[in-house]
Amino acid sequence: MIVDCHVNVYEDEQILPLFTASTPKARPGEFTLKANPDVVYEAMRDVDKAIVFSLRYKDSIGIDGDDEVTARAVAKYPDKLIGFAAVDPRRPDYMDLLVHAIEDLKLKGVKFGPIYNGVSLLDPRLEPVYEYLQRHNLPLTMHMGTTYGRNAPINYGRPLDVDTIAMRYPDLKMVMAHMGHPWYEECIVVARKQPNVYCEVSALYYRPWQFYNILICAQEYLITERDKIFWGTDFPFTQVGESIEGLRRINDQVEGTRLPRVAGETIERIIHSNPLEHWWHGGYPG
Repeated sequence: MIVDCHVNVYEDEQILPLFTASTPKARPGEFTLKANPDVVYEAMRDVDKAIVFSLRYKDSIGIDGDDEVTARAVAKYPDKLIGFAAVDPRRPDYMDLLVHAIEDLKLKGVKFGPIYNGVSLLDPRLEPVYEYLQRHNLPLTMHMGTTYGRNAPINYGRPLDVDTIAMRYPDLKMVMAHMGHPWYEECIVVARKQPNVYCEVSALYYRPWQFYNILICAQEYLITERDKIFWGTDFPFTQVGESIEGLRRINDQVEGTRLPRVAGETIERIIHSNPLEHWWHGGYPG
């Protein structure tokens, strides 16, 4: 089984000029900006399931998504897609929107980007979010790490804040996206320490030297043996095939050297990791 745990979905009209202008800085190479439900479904043809969410990052990178587009995508392709809500704690109605997304739209988790919304994980506005998710057995996946967006405060993406929240809410399942790059060591030690915290490798393969070091570090801290690391693309920034190939070829760059190798077992365990077994207490509720 292959599950893409990190897929963006939004309608074409939700792409703002800021996104078009700033995304060339996101990564080397060309990639599509389109991620409407039909485009996403086609892109996910080679995975069994995909977790999708629509970003509310209008002022930071120029995507003005909403939970309605996520719900429409899931309703159209229920065999493939699992929907998460997006939360922006700056909005006065953020808890009303969250309750609507979960209880009316039937979304199954939450995505939050502290750097993109300019709100630290330690901000008191997030306390009702944590309490609601813990009470309803819903996972929280978070953008952890840096960004190309000029308007986003990078310091809010440091993984050490996750350790604090995990201690306060021990039954809240938390997922650190992008291995917290470039602070991947912080991400790894927090995931090792906290039983309710996981991480994932989306949008990393195209920086192969950093990705290699992340995986070696994860092996050395033994979290690769404990179902702590999950696989994803961050579509549309990367595609399924290239993300899998990039992971499977991670050792190419150290051939002919005495540097350590990422174990084949580590690689395949990540590719075939299954968040549906781990991100909800008792497994995915369906």
